[in-house]
Order: sequence, then structure tokens, then C-alpha cells
Amino acid sequence: MHLDTILGLITERETAARLNADQIRAQITTLTSELTRIDAELADMVTTRNTLRMLTATEFTADDPTVISSAYQQILAVLGASGAAMRAKDICLALDIEPLPKHVEGTRAKLKRMVSRHVLIENEPGMFALAPKGTQSP
Repeated sequence: MHLDTILGLITERETAARLNADQIRAQITTLTSELTRIDAELADMVTTRNTLRMLTATEFTADDPTVISSAYQQILAVLGASGAAMRAKDICLALDIEPLPKHVEGTRAKLKRMVSRHVLIENEPGMFALAPKGTQSP
């Protein structure tokens, strides 16, 4: 074999190897970028989980989680101040919450939850009041 032929073969192999290396580097760059994005998403999920655990730790470990959160405390304050039974819509208005159906229904759900825990009573449908002291759950 002639030296020029051997050098030509080496040049072809070198060119092919460089192209292959460039393709692999491009794949590595793409994969590194994707891995960075996924790692950031995972970190965000860990942060979110930890934040939610921290924020809800008191509520879900308390003896009566229904009345620990500020939303329930605000409802109890409104009912305590009024001294009379109120509708969910009126409680929304007293809390300066726009009485949209979703807000009224959310408030009603909280009120019903407090009724089931004997914190409130509902003597008439839709009318909620504080339960008498002796009937409240410990």
C-alpha cells in the first residue's frame, strides 16, 4: 500500500470520528440541558412539599384541625361578634370576601365541617351559629 493511501484512510477515519464526537457532544449538551431542567423541577417540588408540610403541620396535628386554621378562626370570630345565626353569604360579606358562588360554597363547606365537629349548629337549613358551650367537642 502506498503512503498516500494510508494517510487518506487515516484522514477519513479521523473525519468520521470527529463527526461522531460532535454528534455525541451535541447529545450531551441537549441531555445536560434537559437534566438541569428536570433537577430544577424536582427541587421546586421538594420545596413545595416542605412548605406545605410546614404550613399544615399545626392544622393536621392539632386536636381539632377544623378550628386551627385562620379561615375557621375568622368565621368563628364573625359568628361570635354577631351573636346570631348567619348564612354563608353573609359570613363572606362580613369577612370582606366577594360573595361569588365559589366563595359562598367554600364557606358553606367549612361551616358544615364545623357543624359535624359540633363547633357550630345549623338549627335551620343554611343558618349557622356557634354551638352552645356544653355541646362543643373537646
